Amino acid sequence: MTTPLHHVLLDTDIGSDVDDALALGVLLGSPADVRVEAVTTVYGDTLLRARLAHRLAALAGHELTVVPGAEDTLSGKEVWWAGHEGRAFTDLDGEPVCAECPADRFLAEAVLARPGELDVMGIAPQANLALAIAHAPGFAEAIRTLYLMGGHFGPDAKPEHNIVSDITAARAVFAAGIPTVITGIETTRRVCIGRDGIERIRAAGPYGVALAREIDAWTDFTGEGWSVPHDPITALSMLRPDLYETEPGTVTVDDEGVTTFHPDPSGHVRLVVDADLDRVAEEIVARIERAETTDTAS
Repeated sequence: MTTPLHHVLLDTDIGSDVDDALALGVLLGSPADVRVEAVTTVYGDTLLRARLAHRLAALAGHELTVVPGAEDTLSGKEVWWAGHEGRAFTDLDGEPVCAECPADRFLAEAVLARPGELDVMGIAPQANLALAIAHAPGFAEAIRTLYLMGGHFGPDAKPEHNIVSDITAARAVFAAGIPTVITGIETTRRVCIGRDGIERIRAAGPYGVALAREIDAWTDFTGEGWSVPHDPITALSMLRPDLYETEPGTVTVDDEGVTTFHPDPSGHVRLVVDADLDRVAEEIVARIERAETTDTAS
């Protein structure tokens, strides 16, 4: 199975749940499918998040452009901070990041310079994306496809972190009409990377060791001995669409942050409704194992 080469801008709150770091590893380990053009960070201490993203990529031999973005939510909701972000490293202050312009402007300029060529992957609360939509006419129309991890869909839906953390931003993104593929937690919670997968990642050189430390920090925080790879599952919806079943429609967000999918053959959103979960889990680990030994000049 081959897919077109994707030129990707990754918007992330890397550093809290380890799934963002795992998603980065999946992208870096997919050189035939992806060029990571840049990473933008959002939500909380975005400078720390940016430095961490640069360090993790550098450990795998990849030099990435990383841009810190919006620290605060557009809704005014207080940022949730786990407290372990970046603690595995004591020397992140020296990591180079691009702070010359805010991430929303960086995203807008990158997309508008190459209309229809860049995919955006949003695996975080969506303030950067919403600000770019608000301040850069034509930005939404120029994105090739937006891949999102967020929401909880179905009869027992509850607020999901990426959406409820900034309802204002999420509503703006869904209303913009961007061609979107979205994966909700009703799907991602059906996959876990167990101890065997974690140890395979740990064995993948310095990058794998660093990722495994991030996994350990998160599992120590949650008290669980496994990791749910929410964000890597979203990455694979772009890389291996043959493993996914989607339906077209639109998405709305209520005042509590609960997402509702409205089926519509002409809708701009495609919701992941099923996936070959065993193959998805194996693809995640295998691509992360390859991340350190492949060259994805970005």
